[in-house]
Amino acid sequence: MSDGALYVCGTPIGNLGDITLRALDILKEVDLIAAEDTRRTQKLLNHYQIKTKLTSYHEHNALSKSKQLLSKIEEGFNIALVSDAGMPGISDPGYELIKLLRKQSINVIPIPGPTAVTSSLVVSGLATDRFVFEGFLPRKNKERKGYLEQLKAEERTIVCYEAPHRLVATLKDILEILGDREIVVCRELTKKFEEKVDGLVSEVLEKFQRKAPQGEITFVLEGKQGKQQELEGPNWKGLSILEHLKQRMEEGLTKKEAIKKVAQERDLPKSEVYQIGIKIKVDK
Repeated sequence: MSDGALYVCGTPIGNLGDITLRALDILKEVDLIAAEDTRRTQKLLNHYQIKTKLTSYHEHNALSKSKQLLSKIEEGFNIALVSDAGMPGISDPGYELIKLLRKQSINVIPIPGPTAVTSSLVVSGLATDRFVFEGFLPRKNKERKGYLEQLKAEERTIVCYEAPHRLVATLKDILEILGDREIVVCRELTKKFEEKVDGLVSEVLEKFQRKAPQGEITFVLEGKQGKQQELEGPNWKGLSILEHLKQRMEEGLTKKEAIKKVAQERDLPKSEVYQIGIKIKVDK
């Protein structure tokens, strides 16, 4: 093991038996382990009788702690970076430390391990040749809907993390904005109560409305297909508000419904859209 390096060390996403032999060796040999949650990492270390000292590194102290860890590595310390579960740097604050060290030409060495992203993808049965990982979608309803709008034309398989208490709301937004397509919700992967719920978004939504989800969740969503493009009609981007209203009415909405829908899609005051909508004559 060379001096003055950061080892980006993958740890189990659930089952403690999934850690690699190389990762165990690294965790035993480094001078310090920087952990997102020291209590959680301590359980892993205790299981394998590893006595290496721990220090906390999480989103709330990432800025100051990154500088401290950089100083230690420059002094010759070898440090292992671990997240709560899986590979550090993927939707966690490890990215900030890695970016800082790379800028300082510090040796950053990957120690591969499990990650919920690819684990969920390969068991989903959806296309794996091309996919995109979107991390956690925005928490707020309005921001999440806006983000999903940007994914309407995405043809690759989409992989996301989600908190259990937000899953139902997210599924409703997906159904409204992206349409009723295939989805697989993977819950508690590699753990005792591992579950994979698949089907159309509407079907999976109905199930989780009956029984609230629990645990860590990753979902895999089918990319946009030709059939879905026909159902959704042309994208409204590039259309005027008047053209947008007419498009929605051609899809079967009443003028009142179209005004409300267009206002939501464009994030405009309903009154503003109404003033344009009154120009449209409706046959009685």
